[in-house]
Amino acid sequence: MPRLSEARREERRRHILTSAWSCFSRNGFHATSMDDVIAATGMSSSAVYRYFRSKDDLIDAAADEALTLIRDLFRRLLERRPTPSPSAVLEAMAAEARDRGEGQSYDLSRIAIQAWGEALRSPELEGRTRTFYLSMRDNLVELARRWRDEGQVPPTADPEQIATVLMTLMPGLLVGRHLVEPVATEQLIGGLSSLASAFDDAPM
Repeated sequence: MPRLSEARREERRRHILTSAWSCFSRNGFHATSMDDVIAATGMSSSAVYRYFRSKDDLIDAAADEALTLIRDLFRRLLERRPTPSPSAVLEAMAAEARDRGEGQSYDLSRIAIQAWGEALRSPELEGRTRTFYLSMRDNLVELARRWRDEGQVPPTADPEQIATVLMTLMPGLLVGRHLVEPVATEQLIGGLSSLASAFDDAPM
């Protein structure tokens, strides 16, 4: 049998991953078996196991992919010039939470929620997840610094505090979409503005 090219190997690996993501999106990590994933791929079990030794390997890969998509959202925003405004960033966050998975058989935002719970069970995944969020927070601090330097937020604004708020909002947007109802950008901006006005005279 001729050896597979590197491109073909990567294509097969990606096919197995997306098949697993479809199963995980539909039934969750623990209600999905390797047999379910193998059936979804249409490949032989031996072919699948050449790429992933266990369901845990597939869960780890799914979790990493889901988290990376969130981080990449903020990296793309940082690359934009001029710097997107705070309201534009909130709009992008709401859209990411609302639209992720549209037209696909899998939804990585659902997998991200599952990955948080899985990280509490797996020390290795917990460590990678913490590293991911710290990296994402660094991106948000840089974004907030630009807002301050460009006069989009007050000169006394603390970029670390702004980053903390933004980082905390993203999980809430995903939970809102899947467990309550999608959050509109107008609701997000209006609510934050109302809260900010309530703190105008609060001691710091």
